[in-house]
Amino acid sequence: MPSSVLNQEKNESLLVQASELLEEGSLVEIRDFVHSLYPAETANILEALDIERRLMIWSVIPPSVMGEILVRVHTEVGQSLLKVTDRKDLIKATENLESDDMVDLLHVLPEPLLSEVMESIGVHERNRLEASLNYDEHTAGGLMSLDVLTIRPDVTLEVVMRYLHKRGDMPASTDSLIVVDRSDHLLGVLLLSDLLSNDPSTKVKDAMDSKRKGISYLMPAHDVAMLFEQRQMLSAPVVGENGKLMGRVTIDDVVGIIREEADHSIMSMAGLDEEQDMFAPVMTSAKRRAVWLGVNLVTAFLASWVIGLFEATLQEIVALAVLMPIVASMGGIAGSQTLTLVVRGLALRQVSHSNATQLLLKELSVGVVNGVLWAIIVAAIASIWFQSMDLGLLLGAAMVINLVCAALAGASIPMTLDKMGIDPALAGGVLLTTVTDCIGFLAFLGLATVFLL
Repeated sequence: MPSSVLNQEKNESLLVQASELLEEGSLVEIRDFVHSLYPAETANILEALDIERRLMIWSVIPPSVMGEILVRVHTEVGQSLLKVTDRKDLIKATENLESDDMVDLLHVLPEPLLSEVMESIGVHERNRLEASLNYDEHTAGGLMSLDVLTIRPDVTLEVVMRYLHKRGDMPASTDSLIVVDRSDHLLGVLLLSDLLSNDPSTKVKDAMDSKRKGISYLMPAHDVAMLFEQRQMLSAPVVGENGKLMGRVTIDDVVGIIREEADHSIMSMAGLDEEQDMFAPVMTSAKRRAVWLGVNLVTAFLASWVIGLFEATLQEIVALAVLMPIVASMGGIAGSQTLTLVVRGLALRQVSHSNATQLLLKELSVGVVNGVLWAIIVAAIASIWFQSMDLGLLLGAAMVINLVCAALAGASIPMTLDKMGIDPALAGGVLLTTVTDCIGFLAFLGLATVFLL
């Protein structure tokens, strides 16, 4: 069984167990259960519970892990938990956080709580964190951890080993040591596997990987994730414009990016924010969704207006009203297939001006092939159903027109929105539905008006 399926089943089992304990268990049993979970598992349970039961779970969580949970829940859930968290507990929650998690938490803390937390940490650490807060959280600079292990190129591996033994521990997700010169310019990385497998008398400069380049602190988070996937990295150094080492990005940060982008893709297609609380108050959720429903209502009226132009035709030939949803529906599905393909290509940086024309022509060709194929099928069905060959042929012709237009719209709409700086996943679906509905109705009813009346 795939690991993803096993993980889903485990999450569901933990949620069921938590719900049962909240209904029938004692406070001690709930606390013991929560203490046995990983922070990510607790975060998943908190997001899946209604507000009342969520607060019951939160009340038994020790301050030492509160910080790790807060940086893993969606922003709106985290804000609701912050409101009921004692300030002293919150300050304790920051003590064991890694620097990148600490920065993530500081981004969501309201004033004056942010100032209190900053005052509770040392001056040196405070200066480092304040510098990190200036970076866009959706760039490598905003993702990076400040906890790095650096070594010089002119020492031996034996010296490095003694240094690590004396240090006693290493930052989480450390698979390599970063090699820098005396001015902290990145020179390369020394993999731990190379450190252990080479002769102890070997110099670091002879064992390190000097080809491993640093990631610019300005690189977008999406591109960072793609780089990790393409090069199969576990960590990567982050450098400034002058080549100086600033920090490092680790695989756990990249997993977070992937999850956020997946959430965003799914939620934005319905006009929702991935950071929203699933159990937000009814009126709050209703207000948010009302905006998107209003946009869809406008497009629905536009499609109705197109139908209204052919009111006389519909009154003369009632069968048109029965058949016209078929044309719009087929166009919508065909367009959605192209739209999804192109949006994915844009997200993976596989679609650009260099191949946009070829992709557009290919999708138009697919639209023509599918249009002709399904036009023959629906024309035959309609001819038999309504005993009218002319009606079947018109339906087939409208089908070809709409599927070709759907392919054109499905490819061109997301490309155009992307150039305009608008998220294609957010607005593409509504625009596509409007195009396919209007063109489908216009083609079918227009042809019927010309040839059947």
